[in-house]
Amino acid sequence: MLRALLQVAMNGVGVWLAQEIVPGIHYSGTLPYLLVVGLVLGLINLLVKPIVTLLSLPLIVITLGLFYLVINGAMLYLAARLLAPLRIDGCMPAILGGLVVSLFNWVVSAFAPERE
Repeated sequence: MLRALLQVAMNGVGVWLAQEIVPGIHYSGTLPYLLVVGLVLGLINLLVKPIVTLLSLPLIVITLGLFYLVINGAMLYLAARLLAPLRIDGCMPAILGGLVVSLFNWVVSAFAPERE
């Protein structure tokens, strides 16, 4: 339970960081609503992303994994379409924003203590 809440918070902070770094990503909501953004992004990554990844496995193999960046961007863009305060201005900002969120989650997870 605590791990899931931490993941939601990390997704929210990752989206905030992406809007600070990547031009073309705009967030106009409040800080508590950022947790809702993190929750929605987490649910999309939990439910939709595995199906999209499985269906695009040939493209992932052909591009040596680079198409996975497009999938991450598409999941972020889908979250933006579902949430009014989050706006993404195109394909490239979505891909770069997905990369920022993924890298942020990876770095934070690398420093988090292991579960026993």
